[in-house]
Amino acid sequence: MATGETGFDDVTYDLISVQYHSLKAGHDYGQYVRDAENAGQADIAAFFRQVMEEDSTRAHRCHEFLRNLGGTDNTSPQQGTE
Repeated sequence: MATGETGFDDVTYDLISVQYHSLKAGHDYGQYVRDAENAGQADIAAFFRQVMEEDSTRAHRCHEFLRNLGGTDNTSPQQGTE
Protein backbone atom coordinates (compact mmCIF):
# COMPACT_ATOMS: atom_id res chain seq x y z
CA MET A 1 0.00 0.00 0.00
CA ALA A 2 1.36 3.41 -0.95
CA THR A 3 2.59 5.75 1.76
CA GLY A 4 2.73 9.52 1.71
CA GLU A 5 5.31 11.87 3.14
CA THR A 6 4.03 11.13 6.65
CA GLY A 7 5.04 7.48 6.52
CA PHE A 8 1.42 6.42 7.05
CA ASP A 9 -0.54 4.76 4.29
CA ASP A 10 -2.76 7.14 2.37
CA VAL A 11 -6.07 5.69 3.57
CA THR A 12 -5.10 5.94 7.25
CA TYR A 13 -3.85 9.49 6.78
CA ASP A 14 -7.06 10.42 4.95
CA LEU A 15 -9.27 8.97 7.69
CA ILE A 16 -7.31 10.75 10.40
CA SER A 17 -7.56 14.00 8.44
CA VAL A 18 -11.33 13.73 7.97
CA GLN A 19 -11.75 12.80 11.63
CA TYR A 20 -9.65 15.75 12.81
CA HIS A 21 -11.45 18.25 10.61
CA SER A 22 -14.87 16.90 11.60
CA LEU A 23 -14.03 17.20 15.30
CA LYS A 24 -12.52 20.67 14.86
CA ALA A 25 -15.52 21.88 12.90
CA GLY A 26 -17.89 20.42 15.49
CA HIS A 27 -16.14 22.44 18.17
CA ASP A 28 -16.46 25.63 16.10
CA TYR A 29 -20.13 25.00 15.35
CA GLY A 30 -20.94 25.27 19.04
CA GLN A 31 -20.08 28.96 18.81
CA TYR A 32 -22.16 29.29 15.66
CA VAL A 33 -25.16 27.83 17.49
CA ARG A 34 -24.71 30.33 20.32
CA ASP A 35 -24.35 33.21 17.85
CA ALA A 36 -27.57 32.24 16.07
CA GLU A 37 -29.43 31.79 19.35
CA ASN A 38 -28.20 35.17 20.61
CA ALA A 39 -29.45 36.73 17.36
CA GLY A 40 -32.86 35.12 17.85
CA GLN A 41 -32.41 32.89 14.79
CA ALA A 42 -33.71 29.55 16.05
CA ASP A 43 -33.94 28.03 12.56
CA ILE A 44 -30.30 28.86 11.85
CA ALA A 45 -29.25 27.54 15.28
CA ALA A 46 -31.08 24.28 14.45
CA PHE A 47 -29.24 24.12 11.13
CA PHE A 48 -25.87 24.51 12.88
CA ARG A 49 -26.86 21.78 15.37
CA GLN A 50 -27.68 19.48 12.46
CA VAL A 51 -24.32 20.21 10.80
CA MET A 52 -22.57 19.59 14.13
CA GLU A 53 -24.35 16.23 14.49
CA GLU A 54 -23.37 15.25 10.94
CA ASP A 55 -19.71 16.02 11.66
CA SER A 56 -19.90 14.07 14.91
CA THR A 57 -21.27 11.07 13.03
CA ARG A 58 -18.55 11.47 10.40
CA ALA A 59 -15.80 11.56 13.06
CA HIS A 60 -17.26 8.47 14.74
CA ARG A 61 -17.29 6.54 11.45
CA CYS A 62 -13.65 7.46 10.86
CA HIS A 63 -12.84 6.19 14.35
CA GLU A 64 -14.55 2.88 13.58
CA PHE A 65 -12.67 2.49 10.31
CA LEU A 66 -9.37 3.30 12.02
CA ARG A 67 -10.10 0.78 14.76
CA ASN A 68 -10.83 -1.87 12.12
CA LEU A 69 -7.56 -1.04 10.37
CA GLY A 70 -5.74 -1.44 13.70
CA GLY A 71 -5.30 -5.16 13.12
CA THR A 72 -3.08 -4.43 10.13
CA ASP A 73 0.15 -2.55 9.62
CA ASN A 74 -1.84 0.23 7.95
CA THR A 75 -2.12 2.31 11.11
CA SER A 76 1.62 2.41 11.85
CA PRO A 77 4.18 4.55 10.05
CA GLN A 78 5.62 2.53 7.19
CA GLN A 79 9.34 2.30 6.50
CA GLY A 80 10.22 3.77 3.14
CA THR A 81 7.81 4.51 0.34
CA GLU A 82 6.41 2.39 -2.44
